[in-house]
Amino acid sequence: MKVVKMLSSLQIIRDAEKNLAVRFEELEENAYRNQAKVLTAFKKYHLRDSHFNPSSGYGYGDIGRERLEDIYAEAFKGEDALVRSQIVSGTHAISSCLFAILRPGDHLLSISGRPYDTLANIIGQDNNIPDTLVDRGIYYEEVKLNQNGHPDYEAISATVNKNTTMVLIQRSRGYSLRPALSIEVIAKMVRLVREKNSSIIIMVDNCYGEFVELQEPLECGADIMAGSLIKNPGGGLAPSGGYITGKRELVERVAYHLTAPGLGKEMGAFLINKRTFFQGLFLAPHVVLQALKSAVLLAYVFEQYGYQVSPRWNEARADIVQAILLNNPDEVLQFCQLVQSNSPVDSDLTLEFGEMPGYSDKIVMAAGTFVQGSSIELSCDAPLRQPYAVYMQGGLTYEHNRFVIKELIDTLIIGK
Repeated sequence: MKVVKMLSSLQIIRDAEKNLAVRFEELEENAYRNQAKVLTAFKKYHLRDSHFNPSSGYGYGDIGRERLEDIYAEAFKGEDALVRSQIVSGTHAISSCLFAILRPGDHLLSISGRPYDTLANIIGQDNNIPDTLVDRGIYYEEVKLNQNGHPDYEAISATVNKNTTMVLIQRSRGYSLRPALSIEVIAKMVRLVREKNSSIIIMVDNCYGEFVELQEPLECGADIMAGSLIKNPGGGLAPSGGYITGKRELVERVAYHLTAPGLGKEMGAFLINKRTFFQGLFLAPHVVLQALKSAVLLAYVFEQYGYQVSPRWNEARADIVQAILLNNPDEVLQFCQLVQSNSPVDSDLTLEFGEMPGYSDKIVMAAGTFVQGSSIELSCDAPLRQPYAVYMQGGLTYEHNRFVIKELIDTLIIGK
């Protein structure tokens, strides 16, 4: 373990910030360029106050909904987009794509290893849940990651074939210690798949990755991608929802699945004012910057004091998630409790590991958030399994995260 002279928590943070100045400048430049990209999308579609108005009933002629989807498609470089408050989560958005596009007998191949727990349940390879993809006759395979947690390009090349209908790429790490997939890595995966079979549909689970880098998966050849509005693109303001964007014909098929064939995108009322959906997207590059700077600070400090972290403070990032390895379940619970106790909502709650729908292990979740379950707000969760890692993400302001990191240092580093 590296020996470091013990200082006050604030001095530890101030020293870290001095050493991280160049890294912070890089992140700020990326945020500036992503902000310019989002602003360009807003300017192109001439947003008006009238576009914020809610709609009711069938939602026919909802010009605000149409404008929101135009702006999302433009910002993420898709031909079309679905952005709906009725999509309940990122998992729901991804599930909608899979069920809309795949047919009995089709071959789905995950080329980024095993998907995270809730998505694995949808696929249904290892459970008895009815109406999963496997239950509906979809043939599923997955290519394991190599021993370093990176895509196994040789295995991908050997597994993709002329009968493969869709490949699935999960950008973020889920509850694992493998690196999030950068745009550069996704681009290499896309090229490899195209060389084997140019007609394959390439689907990317983009959760936690939006606006972290300067490009998005559609810009490196993916056909369709999906994510949650209570993660990065909602900017902490969107109260619910998810998005799907990509090739027009694929988005249309998903729209038919969400509503009904022949109706698609023409229906779907927004029962509340849409301002938070628009404003959340506008703020998203800045809010993602807050989360990234906070994750880098957390990684730097804990690595200095002997903890294993992933990613390391100076590694390139492709999502907003920061993993810290701890020694036992009690430390995991203590870490998450400190996050919860220093949250603006429900700070007085006592956390424990519990059963969660869609997860095979008990989970502890620290989420004192204004929007229930919002993980672009500061949150931290962990499964009850080895290695005992906590996964911290989000943060609407760097200042809030900085305060929480100070409390973590006081208790877990100085207090030991």
